[in-house]
Amino acid sequence: MKTTYLKSAMAIATIMAATHAIAGPVGYGAATTGGGSKAAVNVATMAAMQSAIDGYSGSGGLVLNYTGTFNYATITDVCAQWKKAAQIVEIKNKSDITIKGTNTSSGNFGIHIVGNAHNVIVQNMTIGLLPGGSNADSISIEGTSSGQPSNIWVDHNTIFASLTMCSGAGDASFDGGIDMKKGANHITVSYNYIHDYQKVSLNGYSDKDTANAAARTTFHHNRFENVKSRLPLQRFGLTHIYNNYFNNVHTSGINVRMGGLSLIESNYFENILNPVTSRDSSAIGFWDLRNNFVGGGITWDAGSSGTVNATDWKTTKAFGSTGYSYTVEAASGVKVRAIATAGARTNLAQ
Repeated sequence: MKTTYLKSAMAIATIMAATHAIAGPVGYGAATTGGGSKAAVNVATMAAMQSAIDGYSGSGGLVLNYTGTFNYATITDVCAQWKKAAQIVEIKNKSDITIKGTNTSSGNFGIHIVGNAHNVIVQNMTIGLLPGGSNADSISIEGTSSGQPSNIWVDHNTIFASLTMCSGAGDASFDGGIDMKKGANHITVSYNYIHDYQKVSLNGYSDKDTANAAARTTFHHNRFENVKSRLPLQRFGLTHIYNNYFNNVHTSGINVRMGGLSLIESNYFENILNPVTSRDSSAIGFWDLRNNFVGGGITWDAGSSGTVNATDWKTTKAFGSTGYSYTVEAASGVKVRAIATAGARTNLAQ
């Protein structure tokens, strides 16, 4: 499949001046259409969103515009959040759904896509400081005995929590930002802004999550700043990670494990401890490194026994073709692009 490279300053400027971002998904989730052209239903609360999903037949198309708001300033003690009950909207065994936040919306609940659920879009949502600790991912995509979710597009969302280590909870004070596990596959994660998160993106539940060998995930044009780790943490499967901006990462960045393979292409890295690594599993993973920009503030630690770090920035296993067409811009322009376009309410195709 064709890969296009945009290297000139003029090409980058042309894209930056565009009115809209990409109108549809690129990558392994490219077939995702969500609820399509179905008339949108406005929902102002988590309960109303769940009710609309529960009342939907399960296929044929459902589009929900989330109009609700949450005042994060009312959370005066972030360490009280993990002790509260989780607040989650669940899409279980239902397909052809779009959830899209309006440009004034914000929420204090997570969205879980579970089981035999396919063709789902989550877009333009602002999700922050969730209650529920380890029971509450901001966005979770998870297989079950009834099936594995596929064709999922997570696009232009802003997701945040806190790096505060709360007594009794540790790094489970707030759980995953965007997690995928137990065979979830054909997913594109694009133009999201995730900040102040301890565990950003899990891709593979455990070292025994062999169902994740089928995982095919694309991360592109995301902005990850002031986070601790999992960018993603990948067990098994294939990921393509291109044109993302990584800054102020405190523990580890892209961590590929259990024989997983990642194509890491034209990203911008700065101020990161262990930007590309394989650690903390019973088997290492591999990477194909192409044309990344490595800025200042890059440091490494030895990790536990068996750790492999990409200190030489060399490929350990060839990825080959992704099997889809995509356009790559020069890594040197990724930082400016990400700050301008990643996250909710920014450069979103309407």
